[in-house]
This record gives sequence, C-alpha cells and structure tokens, in this order.
Amino acid sequence: EFRLAVAGLLGLDTVISELRKLREDFNRFVELEDRRWEENRRRWEENNKRWEENWRLWEENMKRWEENERRWQEAYRRFEAIEEELRRLREDHNRLREDFNRAYESFMKRMDSFERRLIALGARWGLESEEAFREAMKGIVEEILGAGKVERWRYYDKEGEVLGYPAWVEVDLAIRDGAHVLVEVKASASDSDVVKLWRVGHLYERVVGVKPRLVLVTPFIDERGLEASKRLGVEVYTKT
Repeated sequence: EFRLAVAGLLGLDTVISELRKLREDFNRFVELEDRRWEENRRRWEENNKRWEENWRLWEENMKRWEENERRWQEAYRRFEAIEEELRRLREDHNRLREDFNRAYESFMKRMDSFERRLIALGARWGLESEEAFREAMKGIVEEILGAGKVERWRYYDKEGEVLGYPAWVEVDLAIRDGAHVLVEVKASASDSDVVKLWRVGHLYERVVGVKPRLVLVTPFIDERGLEASKRLGVEVYTKT
C-alpha cells in the first residue's frame, strides 16, 4: 500500500507537471493568437485605409470624368454652333458671290453698251471733225488764197492696188493747181493709214499721170506710223 501511495504521488507530480506545461503552451498559444489577431487587425485597418483611399481616388476620377464629359459636351455644342455659323457664312458668301456675279454681268453689259456708244461717238466725232477740217482747208485754199481747187477724189480701184481687192478709193482732200497734194485727215492714225495713203498716191499717179505730195493730218499718230511716214515719204502734220 505504501508503494502504491508513493507511486500515486509520483504519478500526480507528473500529471501536475504535464498540466503546467500544457498551461504554459496554451498561454503561449493564446499570446501568439493575440499577436496574430492584432497583426490581422492592423492589416485590416491598413486595407480599410487603402480601400478608403482607393474609393476617394475613384470618386475623384469619377468627378474628373464627369467634368471632362461636361467639357466635351460643351465643346461639342460650341463646335456645332461654329459649324452652323460656318454654314450660314458659306450660304451668305454664296449669295454674295451670286449677287456680285449678277452685278458684274450687269456692269459688263453696261460697259459694253458704253463702249459701243463711245466708239460710235468717237467715230462720229472723227468723221465730223475730219469733214470740218476739209471744209476749213477748202475755204482757206479757195476763198482766202484765191488759188487752186479743192475736191474729193474718188476712184474705183478694180485692180485692188490699195486694199488688195476691188473697191472705191477716196482721198479726204485733193488740191490741184499745178501741184497736186493728196491730204488724208484722220482723228488718229497708225502705220496702216500711212501705207494706205502711200498706195492711194501710187494709184493717183498711175491714173492721173501726176505724182502728188502726200500729206497726213492727224492730232495723234503712233511711233510705227511716224516711222512708216519717214520711209514712204508721207508728210505728217500732228501736234505730237
């Protein structure tokens, strides 16, 4: 019985020792779990902060997107307004161009009419001034000087010597009293007028048998006309 009692005491100490170890292990486990929970709680807090920051950034991005969308809408409305204004300006420009074209056509028609009237007036003035000059020359020669005879010389040039084809040829003034002078009076003259008078002079000489003096009277003659008169022996009387 004593041995059994001693054995029981020894077994109890062992049990108590084991229980103490178990308690220590349990306490260490609890401490470890506490540290783990604390670490997890800290991580959760950090994650929550990150989520809150991410959410804040997301909200800011959403606001930015909304602002950008609003700006895009505003820019699109302005673009539509500009496009509409350009369309209206294009229509106005087309109308103005059409109006300008009509006005230009009307102006050109008026200018053509004015030019025709001006040419007709110039031709009429030229003919009238040439006729007046002939009358003045006739008066000077016949009445004032009392010498010579003034008349129009007309001849049908059937050979076409003057114009290159058969036609009536006339000289504005012919003076015959010993000396024969053929005078061509022109409002304006060029080399073609000089050549024509020279050919008329040759025709006159062939028909009449007298070589005439050739005189061209004009208020204006160009350089080519003057050069032709020098070469062909036509006397030119002009203010230039």
